[in-house]
Amino acid sequence: MLVTTDLYPSLPNLSPAVDEKCRLSLFTEQEHPSVNNKVKRLIDIVGALVGLAITAIVAIPIAIAMLLIDPGPLFYSQIRCGYRGRLFRIWKFRSMIVGAEKLKHLVPNQAKGYIFKNENDPRITPLGRFLRRYSLDELPQFWNVLIGDMSLVGTRPPTPDEVKHYEPHHWLRLNVKPGLTGEWQVKGRSNVKDFEAIVSMDLDYQQRWSVAYDIFLILKTIEVVLKKDGAY
Repeated sequence: MLVTTDLYPSLPNLSPAVDEKCRLSLFTEQEHPSVNNKVKRLIDIVGALVGLAITAIVAIPIAIAMLLIDPGPLFYSQIRCGYRGRLFRIWKFRSMIVGAEKLKHLVPNQAKGYIFKNENDPRITPLGRFLRRYSLDELPQFWNVLIGDMSLVGTRPPTPDEVKHYEPHHWLRLNVKPGLTGEWQVKGRSNVKDFEAIVSMDLDYQQRWSVAYDIFLILKTIEVVLKKDGAY
């Protein structure tokens, strides 16, 4: 389900001065050409339909394995921030134990900045590690692509908890739709642990964007996933 709620009322911790800077950063920027590009959207739709067909096929063995190894919900959902701060619900195959979010404060953050990463996160199940290694946990996001929450290629979708700490220049990364893959995926995946590096890659993507570049990143992502580079 697409949630188009404006981000700002959901983040009361933003000071009025920062809130105003965020609005200016986002809404005084000219709309990025990728947002309403018809060819990009066509590629998204075709790719999402193919991806959902693959998702339907692999969901059965994943569900059986999960039932045997770690009983619980097959899917995991989380609220993320998309284009210009709009909230939406992202979908994944569950890769952590049930109730993992409540235990997050017990796991040390190995990343720098407004992101959370831990290479040996104990909340990840054995099956979850396998799913993450091959990015199978992200397959349900093809649904997000199909309904327009996301694009096949874009920027990493942050959580509201991350966004409420943003400085004005960080908001510029929300000027395009979030992507199932992007610069961060082909340049290290989970090995990228510096938030400012992610922001830099997201802004670089916006500057370099073209339909041809999207296709290049999709093909490069397939190569990276098959090699299992930077996955945990």
